[in-house]
Amino acid sequence: MSDRDKAEELLLKHLKNDKLIIHCYAVEAVMGALAEKLEPENKSEWEITGLLHDLDETTIDWLKNPELHGPTAVEILKAEGFGNERIYHAICAHNQLNGTKIVSKMDAAAYAGDPITGFITAIALAYPDKKLSNVKVKSIVKRMKNTRFAAGANREAMYSIVNLGIPFEEFAELSLNAMLKISDKLGL
Repeated sequence: MSDRDKAEELLLKHLKNDKLIIHCYAVEAVMGALAEKLEPENKSEWEITGLLHDLDETTIDWLKNPELHGPTAVEILKAEGFGNERIYHAICAHNQLNGTKIVSKMDAAAYAGDPITGFITAIALAYPDKKLSNVKVKSIVKRMKNTRFAAGANREAMYSIVNLGIPFEEFAELSLNAMLKISDKLGL
């Protein structure tokens, strides 16, 4: 069994919320696209990070204990004997409320890549047919400026992609294209 297959097995074992599982697939796709651009030799590691970043959803109450989100996922992975320190750190770093510092490109990508998938999904769902194929990059950029749209989206995290030398508009296009490649899996 490949590492990716084992990661998916763990995802489906520990998460029961279909919407969150779909979100994890979207983050996996975006992380893979970012890895191709920034660190292609570690693409599999980046994708696994994206796939497993929310593994602790059924274990903790994120709203009551946001600081546990990430470290609890790492505890699960360690108990399962899966992953490595880079994956663990990036999973923790995607949630800045637990105090983990962003120290690698993969950490920064996970921090920015997590919220953009939900943001793009929200845009798709605003269209009558609810399809990603209707979403345009300029719409993503425009809606980022409208803070009433998807008000809970972490715009600071999404904009932080510029710290990796990627302009936001390019990030939006890369993310949208990554999600379009798996639109059937995402149901969009």
